[in-house]
Amino acid sequence: MGGFAFHNSRKVENVAMSEWVRLCSRAELPSEGQAKEFSVLGKTLCVATLRGKPHALDNVCPHRGGPLAEGTVEHGKIVCPWHQWEFDLVTGVSTHSRDAKAATYALQQNGDDVLVEL
Repeated sequence: MGGFAFHNSRKVENVAMSEWVRLCSRAELPSEGQAKEFSVLGKTLCVATLRGKPHALDNVCPHRGGPLAEGTVEHGKIVCPWHQWEFDLVTGVSTHSRDAKAATYALQQNGDDVLVEL
């Protein structure tokens, strides 16, 4: 994978200090069209690669709590393995209900490290 830009964003409703923390090395990122679970600072994240760019979401499906990283990546969405609800990898919005949204997290590269904003 060549150089890449990370551009996930999340809506901030309560202003709080965030910090960039190491998520993994670039080599540990999932391959194109795959998802992988990562834990950092007590949070479990689903990271999936789409068009060469990794995207991070909360790993807990907002529908029924399924593990999103165990799902499949299809057409730019992560599909929950429990009830097949789909969530856009960039926005976290569900195709089943606009009210169901998985939190998304910004990623950036720092050398060989991938950082996540928490």
